[in-house]
Amino acid sequence: MRIILLGPPGAGKGTQACRIEEKFHLPKISTGDILRRAVREGTPLGLKAESMMKDGLLVSDDIVVGLVEDAVGREECRRGYVLDGFPRTISQAESLTRIDGRRPERVIEILLGSEELARRLAHRRVCRTCGAIVGSEDSPPPGGDGGRCPVCGGALEVRSDDRPDVIRARLEIFDAQTAPLREYYRSRNAYHSLSGNGTPEEVFGRISVLVEGFLGGAAEERRS
Repeated sequence: MRIILLGPPGAGKGTQACRIEEKFHLPKISTGDILRRAVREGTPLGLKAESMMKDGLLVSDDIVVGLVEDAVGREECRRGYVLDGFPRTISQAESLTRIDGRRPERVIEILLGSEELARRLAHRRVCRTCGAIVGSEDSPPPGGDGGRCPVCGGALEVRSDDRPDVIRARLEIFDAQTAPLREYYRSRNAYHSLSGNGTPEEVFGRISVLVEGFLGGAAEERRS
């Protein structure tokens, strides 16, 4: 089973992907995490992607698709996995089918209003040391950098792609390029959506109901 989380920046995809991984033992594949690690380490890939990410632009398909192809081929992903941040375009979705087309897939879009998205992104911080993302539910400081990482104790800072001008660009890109994936996956009978309002626990409760149904249906198909 492959579960794809869709939603605009700030919808909570990363948080929910981690919870799915923990409860259902489906490894999380986050292209954002992979790219940010490459940027921190100063790899050739990281240097190539850094300027795009700072401007709120999507990293080119050839880079992202290669990362995903390597990740889904790992042994721990043999049973299935959850994708956070990929695909973001129909072209990427078609590449995913080429890479791993025989695996059943289900899509969950987390829906959230633009005002709430802007509020969450304005409060989000990233750890300079370990790269952990600290969301608004963890009460980071309301302005500027500051605070300590709850994971490693490192200093927190505003992500370069979470500054107000970049937030606007990221949401515009989502609307233009990612939203059409709804119709793409609807046509494949794979699309589901739910509200992203409420606490992370409340949102995960909604997601869990869907995932349990997905996995139960997949088990029935294997027995039939």
